[in-house]
Amino acid sequence: MSPIAELVQLLDLDVLEVNLFRGHNPPESWPFRTRVFGGQVLAQALVAAQRTVETATAHSMHAYFILAGDPQIPIVYQVERVRDGRSFATRRVVAVQHGRPIFIMSVSFHIAEEGLDHQMAMPEGVPPPEEVPSARDLPPELLDSLAPSVRNYWTRPRPVELRPVNLMQRLAAGNTAPPTEPQQKVWFRADGMLPDDPALHRAVLAYASDMTLLETTTVVHGTSVLGDRIQAASLDHALWLHRPLKADDWLLYVQDSPNAHGARGLARGLIYDRAGRLVASVAQEGLIRPVAPPPAA
Repeated sequence: MSPIAELVQLLDLDVLEVNLFRGHNPPESWPFRTRVFGGQVLAQALVAAQRTVETATAHSMHAYFILAGDPQIPIVYQVERVRDGRSFATRRVVAVQHGRPIFIMSVSFHIAEEGLDHQMAMPEGVPPPEEVPSARDLPPELLDSLAPSVRNYWTRPRPVELRPVNLMQRLAAGNTAPPTEPQQKVWFRADGMLPDDPALHRAVLAYASDMTLLETTTVVHGTSVLGDRIQAASLDHALWLHRPLKADDWLLYVQDSPNAHGARGLARGLIYDRAGRLVASVAQEGLIRPVAPPPAA
């Protein structure tokens, strides 16, 4: 089974009871096996919430990561039906493992209606995804020269294909890299066709929105969340869904980091489709705690 087919399967939650769902974890071949990937919990929680709303569409969600998820056991999602109004509905989702909450999220739903329309324009001069190389297409000798953590991150199987516009700079990331502006642009899409289900496309976007974003907080300091000098973890995550989208077509993730202080960094993202429509906005604060280098062998 392909990674994207496995992701679709992961997002098809088991129904345990009314408002109670169970999500499974990916196979051993996937990344993030020491703990559950935050994007997976975001996506599964959104699926659970969507299963309890009939006519309205999710337009915003605000989440907190409380504890690292255990990849060895399923996650139970409890949905609270906070409100069902004429135009809006609200849900609260709690993800539970070992009898403790590991994640909480509020989701707002809105019935589509006509209104004002404007957006920030997509940046100009960004090369199309066909002109941006994938790490999987690079020569083996170049991949072999990379730090193992960086090479493994960019070449292992994943359900979402990533093409950073500044790929070579990202490949240099590790414990030390040339400092750059706290900005990056990444093309991404599901690595295969998805069923024609708008709710599933929103969930896959939620999954992908947690990828690469926290890295934007470290590049200005010449370090990376892929090295061993930074302890990194998502702390919270906000996602606004503005317009209909296709997660299996290329989307441009325009990211920046306006602030880092102490051991926390803030990152923001705007997600555009190929036509330049702004389909989503993201904000996330994460732990970026410097740690001492390991002792020399």
